[in-house]
Amino acid sequence: MSGSGSTGTGYRVWAVGGLPEVRAGDDLAKLIAAAEPGLADGDVLLVTSKIVSKAEGRIVRAEDREAAIDAETVRVVARRGTLRIVENRQGLVMAAAGVDASNTPAGTVLLLPEDPDASARLIRDGLRDALGVEVGVVVTDTFGRPWRAGLTDVAIGAAGVRVLDDLRGGTDAHGNPLSATVVATADELAAAGDLVKGKASALPVAVVRGLGHVVVSDDAGARVMVRGARDDMFRLGTSEAVRLAVTQRRTVRSFTDEPVDPGAVRRAVAAAVTAPAPHHTTPWRFVLLESAASRVRLLDAMRDAWIADLRRDGKPEESIAKRVRRGDVLRDAPCLVVPCLVMDGSHTYGDARRDAAEREMFVVATGAGVQNFLVALAGERLGSAWVSSTMFCRDVVREALELPDDWDPMGAVAVGHPAQEPRARAEREAGDFIAVR
Repeated sequence: MSGSGSTGTGYRVWAVGGLPEVRAGDDLAKLIAAAEPGLADGDVLLVTSKIVSKAEGRIVRAEDREAAIDAETVRVVARRGTLRIVENRQGLVMAAAGVDASNTPAGTVLLLPEDPDASARLIRDGLRDALGVEVGVVVTDTFGRPWRAGLTDVAIGAAGVRVLDDLRGGTDAHGNPLSATVVATADELAAAGDLVKGKASALPVAVVRGLGHVVVSDDAGARVMVRGARDDMFRLGTSEAVRLAVTQRRTVRSFTDEPVDPGAVRRAVAAAVTAPAPHHTTPWRFVLLESAASRVRLLDAMRDAWIADLRRDGKPEESIAKRVRRGDVLRDAPCLVVPCLVMDGSHTYGDARRDAAEREMFVVATGAGVQNFLVALAGERLGSAWVSSTMFCRDVVREALELPDDWDPMGAVAVGHPAQEPRARAEREAGDFIAVR
């Protein structure tokens, strides 16, 4: 098979035949050298991870494949039925953590190589010793991809290969600057090899010739192709996003000076108003205090009202000053949001017990909306703290913010970029909070 490479010259890719069944302890470099002794400098070997795992003894007893997947999983990204997309110990996000129950004896499963980059280096060095050639080696595995049907091979390990081709700073054929183009060369090589290896043809190794410019003497391995959490815009999968509400969202009380994207806050409000509510009502209103002047006006008015209340209660001035300082989280945040409850659409029963229950339903619905809001902020990588203080001086808040009389402030949410990583939350056993009847 041939095609045009990135240099404009042709290349060839072919599968290597004649390889025996690989067993634990086999020297893959020697097996490949015996099957393809004509390897030349600048060739790239594409080696299916399955035979690497077999040679490295990564076959384990596992009557229950799910237990093996659990053992290899760092976090669950998404789940549908028995299918799980997870991050595994190698940092790869893939189905079933790469645990394979095919082409392996009954009652066993095949795990991915523990260090695929080290595996690729071992094969490259072995081929240099056996044949005296400088080649690149890519260890491949099969991946599905978000938003795309079908499977393809990608690089999970590499040695002697420029895995990423950074074209930023150059120009295209029309002279336009390239500002975001980084080509996943190793993945392209892996996919090219899969075209001739196939999924069921028992040809686990392929060779690419004619792309010697991608073969290098030093390399960073395929690990650099794994996108870090900070740069991963899609890190929160379905399962993880649900768990975020109870396990990952934190109350953040210290923020940086970095401005908050108003669009992010509005997207969080859009999530908030999907919460359930009684009688098909919409009991939520969110007042966004995005200017420093509006925040100062509100917080000064609340502070003065709070001090007056504490003095009426007979609190000493030292205690008053200490309590007021606790409200600094709202003053220090670059954005402040005041969620409000409105009772539009509520029913009046003329019975105190039922009327009280009606209001409680609306309060619960507002709380659900605020929880949605907090979780959505976390998804935007923003920290937040929901503080109850506006509930104790609602008239003052309504006056300072010029709100309608029927808007009841339900606390205030400080929003900003966390100044430091939140501390780990103490573990809570769900069973301690469950009653079964």
